[in-house]
Amino acid sequence: MNATTKTPVRIILASQSPRRRELLAQIGLAHEVRPADIDESVHPGEEPVPHCERLARDKAHTLALVHPDAVVIGSDTIVVIDGAILGKPRDAADAVTMLERLSGREHTVYTAVAVAQGGRTLSAVEAVRVQFRALTREQIEAYVNTGEPMDKAGAYGIQGFGATIVQRIDGDYFAVMGLPLGKLVELLVGLGYQYAFGALNA
Repeated sequence: MNATTKTPVRIILASQSPRRRELLAQIGLAHEVRPADIDESVHPGEEPVPHCERLARDKAHTLALVHPDAVVIGSDTIVVIDGAILGKPRDAADAVTMLERLSGREHTVYTAVAVAQGGRTLSAVEAVRVQFRALTREQIEAYVNTGEPMDKAGAYGIQGFGATIVQRIDGDYFAVMGLPLGKLVELLVGLGYQYAFGALNA
């Protein structure tokens, strides 16, 4: 092997989210997808931000123990309004209820990201304020009928049809999609890696 040849850093995404996969591919980071099997329920008395960050850390840490050679990325996104966490809808009726609650109002999207390798785990949370435009029941039902809301926190995706129901955002667009890329790069630096615009170097 040439002395200047670098061994690629093995990256594992502890999520099956297609949006997170797309974002990592967008910045040129080749990765494996290995969803972490953890309990995502809210602990009694647990506040939204600690809950979100705990899940991201648990996802990354769990797989890092099994794959100590890899850099593992975990992430979790929640939608919060009136202090309540809106997760993924149980069914179409639940999605309609969530969207009616969000219609014409501002809510906060929290996305936590964690990076882990061996016994080290670093994490951060990005908060984004999102304003919905006012929606009629007919518009909400039509959006739910597209199927897009069913696997997304808060029952919408900003990168799809949901882009038409968002009036404005204040913060990191990519965090609303599910992976704050700026925060991710900062955490990777903290773990001892350098993002080289398309690659990760030790």
